[in-house]
Amino acid sequence: MDDSLKELAALAQTSGVLVVGEARQHLEEINPATYIGKGKVQEIADLRADLAFELVIFDDELSPRQIRNLENAWDLTVLDRTALILDIFAKHARTREGALQVELAQYQYRLPRLTRRWTHLSRQTVGGVGLRGPGETQLEVDRREIRRRIAQLAAELEKVRAHRWLYRHQRKQEGIPVVAIVGYTNAGKSTLLNAVSNAGVLVEDKLFATLDPTTRRVRLTSGAEILLTDTVGFIQKLPTSLVAAFRATLEEIEDADVLLHVVDLTHPNATQQAQTVSEVLRELGVDDRPVVVALNKIDLLPDPEAAQAMAARYPYGVAISARKYVGIEQLLARIEAVLTESMVPVAVCIPYSDGALVAQFRRHGVVHRESYGVEGTRLEGFLPRRLLPMYLSFMHR
Repeated sequence: MDDSLKELAALAQTSGVLVVGEARQHLEEINPATYIGKGKVQEIADLRADLAFELVIFDDELSPRQIRNLENAWDLTVLDRTALILDIFAKHARTREGALQVELAQYQYRLPRLTRRWTHLSRQTVGGVGLRGPGETQLEVDRREIRRRIAQLAAELEKVRAHRWLYRHQRKQEGIPVVAIVGYTNAGKSTLLNAVSNAGVLVEDKLFATLDPTTRRVRLTSGAEILLTDTVGFIQKLPTSLVAAFRATLEEIEDADVLLHVVDLTHPNATQQAQTVSEVLRELGVDDRPVVVALNKIDLLPDPEAAQAMAARYPYGVAISARKYVGIEQLLARIEAVLTESMVPVAVCIPYSDGALVAQFRRHGVVHRESYGVEGTRLEGFLPRRLLPMYLSFMHR
């Protein structure tokens, strides 16, 4: 609970909130009406006289009924963790696609939670926290209009995604392997991307400082090139449905041949954070990719030798300092070795009825030669080892 509340406070500060206190309660079961018990509701109400707070943020997701009851009891704005993260996303979305995704996610989240207070957004007494993006709506919100806007946003996003798909398809035809940087938010992913590519990505000591994916070409030690993509950071208690709203990032992860997992070694909960990232990757169905683990920020450790011992615990672990450019060459060599291990030469003839397999080969593999015959499409090239079983029956035909 301590760690989770500290993280919630960091999220609040990132969103521009001045935190004046915290409250906690041990309950055998959640109160379906107010989440917390009646006594705690009154206790927080009494604290307002001394602390003069205007906003209460809960560390879990609340139901529409709970938000409505608490706002009525306290006569102030109540947010949950999801709404706060959405607010930060709205603040840090830089691209058109990122802004559309944030707005869509906010509308989908708010629609079942509309209360009179949610429509009083002209006051902006807490700097608009939780209310950025599409929040500034009229006193009487028309749910039908919001549903229409959701449909409109979804249609706009499909157009943007179609353009992104063409870009990824062209990129894949070049046969350059894709490596996606994943990790807990603020682990140093953007710093690492800048270190190896001079990408110029925003680097701040804040949670979710970057949201939109950035891809850069990086030359490995052998002279071969990879495409390195920075993705949105993960965090505890981040609903998969909310992550799924940001398909630009997810599509980059799904297309990746290797995942580069950046871990902040200096964080007291580094192990738990790494586990959170692994769990989210598993929920997203991309945990079958080879993973290189970069144990970052060793320059801030009193004993850098201990970091090397920790790196040895991972099959492909490397201790680095992205800020000081320590261990970067070793990291790039490890990525190249994993890429070599994960790709196998393949020659297949796929019947025309199995066109999806041809599309998958083009998307995840490297096609050196493609021809068409009576039996089907002949492909020669390289495939990730994890996909090999799907093509075994079509080999040597």
